[in-house]
Amino acid sequence: MEDKNRILSIDIYRGFTILVMIFVNDLASVRGLPWWTYHIPYGTDGLTYVDVVYPSFLFIVGMSIPIAIEKRLNRGLSKLQLIKHILIRTVSLAIIGLLIMNGRTMSPEMTGIPYALWNVLMFIGVMLLWNVYPKNLERKFKNLSYIEWLGLILLIILLIIYRRDIDGVEEWVHPRNWSILGGIAFAYLSVCIIYLINRNFWYLLLVFAALIFLKIGAMEGLFTFQRKLHPIIWPFGTGSTAAITLCGLLSSLIFVGNKFGESIKNKMIAGISFTIVLAIAGYLVLPFGLSKISGTPSWSILSSMCSLLVFISLFLLVDVYHKSRWANFIKPAGSNPLLTYFLPDIFYAIFTVQWLSESTGAGLTGVLRSLIFTLFILGWSALMTKYKIRLQM
Repeated sequence: MEDKNRILSIDIYRGFTILVMIFVNDLASVRGLPWWTYHIPYGTDGLTYVDVVYPSFLFIVGMSIPIAIEKRLNRGLSKLQLIKHILIRTVSLAIIGLLIMNGRTMSPEMTGIPYALWNVLMFIGVMLLWNVYPKNLERKFKNLSYIEWLGLILLIILLIIYRRDIDGVEEWVHPRNWSILGGIAFAYLSVCIIYLINRNFWYLLLVFAALIFLKIGAMEGLFTFQRKLHPIIWPFGTGSTAAITLCGLLSSLIFVGNKFGESIKNKMIAGISFTIVLAIAGYLVLPFGLSKISGTPSWSILSSMCSLLVFISLFLLVDVYHKSRWANFIKPAGSNPLLTYFLPDIFYAIFTVQWLSESTGAGLTGVLRSLIFTLFILGWSALMTKYKIRLQM
């Protein structure tokens, strides 16, 4: 799968997903909005557009996996080198997720420094360690590893002094509080493993079904071993997030890998057929519930179906009819998604009190606030991307 085969709609979909993710995350603090603007509560069956945002990101991660792996293999990397790269990327994502989530619960009194300062310094440390430096800068300074070491030392110091307040008890970092980035990291690892074992489409489709049955078994109490194993040992979890990511990979094989032919007609027939299969499968497992919070099988399948429908629409608009200028404002977010995801937390750490004031926390005013905030973050990301500041594992 050569780089020339990479289609623009993947990057635009990634940027669009980041845009919506920033918007709905900020909108969650706005009161007095219709039910469909929030996650469906725990214990209730249902699906809103908010419940499909995280799956969309997993889906697009899956779409990118075969492109990235084939590109590296074509450059002559051995499978051992590739596995090393995948593991480093997984651990890096999980660590960044760990830093972000624990930063939210950091106690200034117990840690000894202001909340905003700890989080800003954490952001600087992450940037120094994981920033992708331009080639001309690398040639000029010959060795930039000292900057990465400086970032690592800064993060270690911040972790050493870190404390959080749990009901009056002083505690250190929560070792598994890595939230979305950790979930993405281990879903990425699990699907990379699956793909490296065998890249055959029908084998991968069978594994997708197996992951759905794994989740059903976990819900029925047949499988409990996942809870006892660390994600590095068993990254598949209960199968929910891995299934969505694998569905994205299967879709990539259809539209990028030309599994069913290179013509637009063949791609569309295969893509729409796969969508119908997902719709039927999602309906069949509805008796096990429909919940994002519980990660039910129907949520995995139907959110994958929604993601595929959105992608097919973008594929037609962008890659078939070549209408992409409308998406110029989200392209930086699509090319620099990790940095764009990170920026809201830095803003919240500095401006939490002002941002979540009563005057902008409810109704249409709150929606407008979230929209302006989202556009601000996209602009901030575009500016940093322009000046070669980008996070990449």
